[in-house]
Formats: sequence, structure tokens, C-alpha cells
Amino acid sequence: MATKFLALSCLRSGTGGGDHTRQLSPIPRYPSMPKYPKGVSAQQTSSLLEFPESKAVFSVIGMTCSACAGSVEKAVKRLPGIRQAAVDVLNNRAQVLFFPNFVDEETIRETIQDAGFEAKLIEGETGLDNSSQVCRIRIVGMSCTSCSSTLEQTLQAMQGVQKAQVALATEEAEVIYDARILNHAQLLETIEDCGFEAIFISTSDQMDKITLRVEGTTTEDSMTMIEKSLQALPGVQTIDMDLELHRVSIAYKPDRTGPRSFIKVIESTGSGRYKAMIEAGHGGRDSHKQEEIKQYYRSFLWSLVFTVPVFLLAMVFMYIPGIKHGLDTKIVNMLTVGALLKWGLSTPVQFVIGRRFYTGSYKALLHGSANMDVLIALGTNAAYFYSVYSVLRAATSPNFESTDFFETSSMLISFILLGKYLEVLAKGKTSEAIAKLMDLAPDTAILLTLDDEGNVMGEEEIDGRLIQKNDVIKIIPGAKVASDGYVVWGQSHVNESMITGEARPVAKRTGDPVIGGTVNENGVLHVKATRVGSESALSQIVRLVESAQMAKAPVQKFADRISKYFVPLVIILSLSTWLAWFLAGKLHGYPESWIPRSMDSFQLALQFGISVMVIACPCALGLATPTAVMVGTGVGASQGVLIKGGHALESAHRVDCIVFDKTGTLTVGKPVVVNTKLLRNMVLSDFYELVAAAEVNSEHPLGKAIVEYAKKFREDEENPAWPEARDFISITGHGVRASVRNKEIIVGNKSLMLDEKITIPIDAEEMLAETEERAQTGILVSIDKEVTGVLAISDPLKPGAQEVVSILRSMRIESIMVTGDNWGTANSIAREVGINNVVAEAKPEQKAEKVKELQAAGRVVAMVGDGINDSPALVAADVGMAIGAGTDVAIEAADIVLMKSNLEDVITAIDLSRKTFARIRLNYIWALGYNLLGIPIAAGALFPGTGFRLPPWIAGAAMAASSVSVVVCSLMLKNYQKPKKLENLDIRGIRIE
Repeated sequence: MATKFLALSCLRSGTGGGDHTRQLSPIPRYPSMPKYPKGVSAQQTSSLLEFPESKAVFSVIGMTCSACAGSVEKAVKRLPGIRQAAVDVLNNRAQVLFFPNFVDEETIRETIQDAGFEAKLIEGETGLDNSSQVCRIRIVGMSCTSCSSTLEQTLQAMQGVQKAQVALATEEAEVIYDARILNHAQLLETIEDCGFEAIFISTSDQMDKITLRVEGTTTEDSMTMIEKSLQALPGVQTIDMDLELHRVSIAYKPDRTGPRSFIKVIESTGSGRYKAMIEAGHGGRDSHKQEEIKQYYRSFLWSLVFTVPVFLLAMVFMYIPGIKHGLDTKIVNMLTVGALLKWGLSTPVQFVIGRRFYTGSYKALLHGSANMDVLIALGTNAAYFYSVYSVLRAATSPNFESTDFFETSSMLISFILLGKYLEVLAKGKTSEAIAKLMDLAPDTAILLTLDDEGNVMGEEEIDGRLIQKNDVIKIIPGAKVASDGYVVWGQSHVNESMITGEARPVAKRTGDPVIGGTVNENGVLHVKATRVGSESALSQIVRLVESAQMAKAPVQKFADRISKYFVPLVIILSLSTWLAWFLAGKLHGYPESWIPRSMDSFQLALQFGISVMVIACPCALGLATPTAVMVGTGVGASQGVLIKGGHALESAHRVDCIVFDKTGTLTVGKPVVVNTKLLRNMVLSDFYELVAAAEVNSEHPLGKAIVEYAKKFREDEENPAWPEARDFISITGHGVRASVRNKEIIVGNKSLMLDEKITIPIDAEEMLAETEERAQTGILVSIDKEVTGVLAISDPLKPGAQEVVSILRSMRIESIMVTGDNWGTANSIAREVGINNVVAEAKPEQKAEKVKELQAAGRVVAMVGDGINDSPALVAADVGMAIGAGTDVAIEAADIVLMKSNLEDVITAIDLSRKTFARIRLNYIWALGYNLLGIPIAAGALFPGTGFRLPPWIAGAAMAASSVSVVVCSLMLKNYQKPKKLENLDIRGIRIE
């Protein structure tokens, strides 16, 4: 647990906060979301910039599917100093970018082999080139799963593309590609060649982008001068100038520069002639979504202007005697006024308002696929052009009475536009969780100006987006914290529930980390900004939720398979329906009384064929999974449960066995010394002086607990200096050995003493047995090969642990505890929480073996741990859950991150996944049931017996309603409540003095 959130321990200041600060409550842990590599602290990041990245490519033998690739990727990413890891299961290769001063190729190779695969370094492909890029693109114009699947296959087929994901629900694509072969402009061009509008969002090296409006520029030379001035700034990556709109877009690295620097440079370039300001709301996801909603709304309203008169002419006025007479007036031969009016009114609807369906179907067919636009275009064209033929024939014949379907085509398009409008409106609500998270960032901030000695010289209110790294921000009571950082002055309590879900306000004093978007409650704080823009915790949570919503659940493959054949099959069914009814009419296969008075057998058959074509809806199937996953992951984020996509959701709902780590998971994870027994005469403070000197270099939680306890004997000093420890050795899983004041000090467990051939007295043996019975850990201290003292260390059980295990049992989920602690302590803890199956004294690889053993027995296993010592088991499990997320590795590696330290969130995660998948099943039942029932009814299955037939415009309305109903069904997940069993669960706080 070396790197806590923001890793600010090195920056803590000794100023401020006297004795009264000790009365504040303890500080819980947050999820850490570092930009720097796993296992590297923040204070080391500056040194990383001095070292180039290395790349290693490995041949990995034994991978059979994407799950194998995922386990290899997870295992590698958990190593310290890893920048990026990508695994190609098709070519059996793994590419790793890393910092060689923290990890080497051999360690990475051994890690892959530990994950169960044969690995070999490909010597010719190592180097310093970071070639893999991730590009996010917004796509406009996708109408159904067929569109997204075709686009995904087209992108995947491009040379240099390693992985492509296209999400229909979010209307975005995420493409991982080799920057040496491709660039993002080529990706945009390919998408546009497929018939969709592509809008570039970002690449992995351009996570921060800002658009500034520049006033005072009149010539191209002035804009060029500004561009050159900006390019000279460190950290600026790309600059896009728009002379026409006086706009400049800058992509930059937030740790090196920021918007205030850009504005200062621009305004100083032209001797005060130019003025720059942030462009409000330019290019955001929400603005594009709102524009799409407005477009559909406008199209629907314009269609109504023409369709309502057509409907009145065809369905109402024909039954009003005076008006009917006027409409039946002949113009040329049998051509009537009514027919001509309907033709004139329906034509703009068909070709102007309905143009989007023509362009969509043309581009789809051009690339060898068929989507929903093809069905709409075929159905409306059949009705429109038959009507045109009928009108023209009436105009040229003295005997032929025309029967047209102009109302069918125009009403069909109007209802479909209404359905699309309601659909995009509902789809917008599925991503409200992201919008709410983004809204947490405050609009303004109070920037402090300090002198060289840190005294406040002045303050000014600035736009929240202008905050840069190392700025000092003033946070008044009731205001939102403007940026991630740490407190340099003041003390207060901060409500972090909107980020971590932790309901209780958290005490903050000098040196403590704060998260941007949280609310300061009762004191004034001065906060130094450390992570801004895309590096902030809020931005990374947003990005995690966005990635989760992009990732497809395996069950989505079912809809993708159906979509390939759906449209061609519907077209065949439609033609078959028309042909069957037409031939039946010609061959007198049914009584003539079945044919309505206004039609003949051909027209009746045509109506049945059109109804079949327009009632079939591939959209409902395509939206069934992604909309539910979007809402489910959004709800999870609001509950403090970050679920990394559909795969994690799908696996979690099938979990029937949970493996718990002990320390930090079932227990608080903050051990304290509760008892000391000396076996020879010496002063207790002198004893702890020697023990603390040996343990101060240890990173183990037990070692830290001993040092903290030893500080009580040096109350006069805040950070006491311990005697020098020479020849320090940390023996993993056993203890430490060092030489202090010419004495050999060994601190560790019983097995370490036996290995060192040190005799353990009977008194020490008895105390060890007593501590294990009390669920405590016994530590022996040897001075010069003689056991001198026994320490009892207790790690309190988390509140509610027993109840959580009991609730899991009622959910038919077995709980197992696997720990590296001794059997006595493990059994005592297990008895206390109600777990029967225990594995103790287990090394990290043995925890993973236990998980694999359970999986081999047919169990679906979730592993709940702190994300460091449990990493092999987290990788091996079907679902890895990082609880408390006190380590920087958790956010990267876990499938589900539980942001609070409450065990109840394990239940919430599983229950939410079950509810989400129940909703997905319901969506599929509705979408499939609708098509399986609707198509036969539209084809006239009920007509012979009941005389009931479905007019094409009603069939079109039903099709539009089916998509909307699926999205609304998914939206009902927003009402998710935690299981009632958790309502009465008393999750109390634990205070460690």
C-alpha cells in the first residue's frame, strides 16, 4: 500500500493544525487513479520524465480466447513501472511499454508464465517507440446494430488497427491502432466512407484539449503569429487554427502547461491588441446529443405539417359530404383533386424530410450490408411509387379509378421520426450518470497569489477550467473543491459522498489530500492543485464509466449475430407475403368478400407486404444490452461501485462463490499493537526504540503498526529520529532483521525464529497461543539471538462483516477466506464472521491456485481483495473486486472497484449485476417477442379468421414504439435500490486512536 490516493505523504507540511486537530476523525482511503505507472509513487513521477519508455514484445503460447488475453494483460499491468500492455490473442503476442528503472523484460516474462502461459521475448522488436494509440470518435447516423457491426468490422479490417469497438448506445467508437501505420484522420475518413459522420474526440496522447476564442485578429498573419507563440510553450501538442471563426484549439499536457498560460501568451503577443477567452460549450458530447435531438424534433414537426393534411384528406374529409364532392372533382380523365393534393403533400415528406433514410440505405448497401434504413426506404417507396403509378394511370385512362397509399408513406415516415426522436431523448438519459459526474466540477474558483514565503498577497475569481498545476486555491465553507490537491493551510470537514459514496464527512488538515468536485463543509481551506484536467480523479472516473459503457457484454454477440441476417430475412419475408397474397387472390384462394371495397387483390397483397417490411425492428434487439449496461454502470457509479463494462456485469451476476482476503477486506486493514510482554528486564521505551529502528524501513502494515505504537514513547517529537539500522533485511512473509546499536534485532513470526535457530520460551509460546485465540497476530522480538518480547497486534474486524457473509449465504453464494496470516488467527476471524472454508498461510500464488481449483469444480468465482498482494488471485478470478481501493493498482486491474471500504458494496455489486441482467433478458424477450408476434400479424395471419389487418402506418408506429419501449425499460434501472436486507445493516465507523 505504498501509494495512496494522490501519493501526497511526501508533500505534507508541518505548519498549521495544532493539538486541536487531533480531535478530528480518521481519514478513510479513496480509489487512487494515477497517471503514473502502477507501483510508482507520485514523488517518483518527476524522475520518470527523465527516463525514456522501453518496449518489449513477447510471444505468448497457450492463449485460446479473449479471456486468456485479458488475464495476461491484467497480470502484466499489476507490475510496478508498467506504462501500457496490449495482448493480441490472434497473433499470440503481447506488447508492453515500461520504465526500465522499475521493471525489466525478464520480470515481465516470468509474470506472463506465472499467469499460466509460455512466454518468450522477441528480441528484434524491443525499443523506445510508443506506437499504440487509442482514438475516440463520435459517430452520427447509426440507426441499428447492423450499422455498428458493419462499421466495427470495417475498422477492424484496416491495416494497423489492433482493436475496434463501436457502441450504438453511446454513438462512439474506440480504436486502438499503430500510429506508425495509421493516423486518426484515416480512421475518420474510413468511417465517413461508410456513410456516417465522424467527429474526432481525442487520442490517448491528447486527453486535454481546450478551445479559445481570440478577439482582435483580422489577418492570417496575426493568427500565424499566435500559433508560433503557442507552439513555443512546453507541453503543447497540437494547435488547430480557425481564422474564419477566430478560434484556436490546443491539445496539451496538463502537468506542463494550462489554459491561463495560453491566454497570457495570446494577449501578450499582439501588444495587448488580442483578447482570448474560453469558448463555452464547444464540442462536448452533450452539445452533439442535444443537436441530434433538435434535428429529429424539427424533422418530425415539418413532417406533421404535410402528413396531417394528407391524413385528413385520406381518412376524414372523405366522409364529409360537401368536402368529399370537392375532392372527387375530376381534373384530367379519372384524376381527382384529392389524389393530386395527397401526391403534392406527401412528396416533400418522402424525398426531403425522408432523405436521411435514402442516404443511410444507399451507403449501407454500397458496403454490402443492410440496415433499418433499407427496410424503411423499401416500404415507403413501395407505397409511394405504387400510388404515383395509380394516379398517373387514372390521369391517362377514362375508366381506371385510382386507389393510392400516399398517407401510408407520409404517416410511416412521420411515426418513425417520432420514434427516433423519443429514442434519442431516452438514450440521452441513459448517460446521465456521466453528465452528473461532469457537473460536479465547479464553474469558478478563487485563485490565491502568494509571495516567496507563502503569504497571501491577493485573490481573484477565475473560471474553473483555468486552474493549472501548483495553483493555490481558496475553498470557502459550502463551496466545491475546485481541483485535486492537498491542503496547505486550514482545517475542515469535506463531504466526499458524491465521489466515493462515503456518507460521513472526512476530516481535512494540513497535508491531507482532497478530491475535486467534493464539498467543503465548515472551514476555510487553501489547497495546492496537483492534478488538473484529464489527470484529476473526477476525469478518470468519468473516463472509466465511459469505457465501461463502450465495452460490449458477451450477451451482445447474440444480437450482433441476428442483425447480420435480420434485414435480408425480413425483405424475403415481405416479398413472400406479397407474392402469397397476390397469387392467392389471382387464383381465388380466398373469397372476394375479404377484399376491402377500396382495393383489389394486388393492393391488399401490397399492404400486407409493406406492413411486414416496416414492422420488423432490428433496433430493439441492438439496444437491448447496451442501454441496460449504460444505465447499470451509471447507477453503480452513483452508489460508489465502479463496474468496468458489460463483461464484468455479466460475470458478476453468475457468481456463486466469493473468496475474501482477510487484511483490509474482512478487517479494517489498520493493525494496532494491543499488548506487549517482555521476557527479560529492560525499560519498555528502550525495547521499542530498538524494535522501531528495525521496523521503520519495512513497508509491511504490521511493521508500520509497531512504529506508530513506538511513537507514543516519544510524544515530545512529531517525527522522531530512530537509531540507525545497519544490514537491514526484509524476509518476505516472515519479518525483518537488522543491526541496531551493535545489537542483532530480529522481529517476525514463529517460523522466522525457528529458521534462525532461536529457542522460543514456553511463556512466549503460551502468549502466541492466546493471541491467536483472540484473532490477533503474535510477533516475536529477538535481541542477540534471545527472544526478549512478544507483541500482540490486532486488526479489528470491519463493521457489518458477519452480516454481509450471512446475506451472501442467503443469496446462495458461498464465502471463503484465503489469507497469508497464521491458521490460529485465520480460524478465529473466520469463526467470528461465519466463514467455514478457510485457507491460511497462503502465498499470493497459492491464493490464485485456490481460485483456479474452485473454477475447475465449476464455480463462478469473485475475488475480493486490496489489489496488491491478492493480484494473482484477482487476475485468475472470474470477477476481481478491489474493496476500499486503497492502492493505485486497484483502479487499473480490478473488474469492479468498490470505492467505499464497506463490505456491503460487494452485495450491491452482485445484486446490481443481477438486476441489470434481468433487465437485459426482459429487453430481449420483448424485442424478440415483438418481432415474432408482430411479423405474422402484419403478414395477415389473423385476417382470415377475424378480418383484422395491420395498416402499414400502424405497423411503422409499432416498430418505432418497440425501440422506445426497450430504452424506457432499461431506464427503469435508474430506480434501483439496494437490497432491503442492507437497509437494517448497521455499518458503523471504526476509530483507531
